[in-house]
Amino acid sequence: MDETINTLSKYRLEKSKNDLKVAIANYESNFYSQSLNRSYYSIFHAVRALLAFDKFDSKKHTGIISFFQLNYVKTNRFDLTFSKILINAEKVRVESDYNDFYVASKEETLNQIENAKLFIEGIEKYIMENYLV
Repeated sequence: MDETINTLSKYRLEKSKNDLKVAIANYESNFYSQSLNRSYYSIFHAVRALLAFDKFDSKKHTGIISFFQLNYVKTNRFDLTFSKILINAEKVRVESDYNDFYVASKEETLNQIENAKLFIEGIEKYIMENYLV
């Protein structure tokens, strides 16, 4: 296995976990919109950690999401639940970041944090089992 790819994947996974820590800190400080943003990015960077092994990246979020859907969800390497978490997190992040009147609730924010934890754990487990054996 190419050590550069391993290093890149580990870096992105660490970035993902750090974003999740920030999401939790924002949640605990009642900054729900900011928490939604960081929890989305924790999911996004986890996907990018996985896609490093495919030597794929994109400047657009839609490119990353589409590649994951096509190559990991539709091929049943990941359950549809992961697709739903990713798509919903991206939708909520866009709404929260760009809709002036969007009010993030405590419940939806906590739900997204829990989903981000599940997502990151699943990605990390897959990487460990399939690439870093």
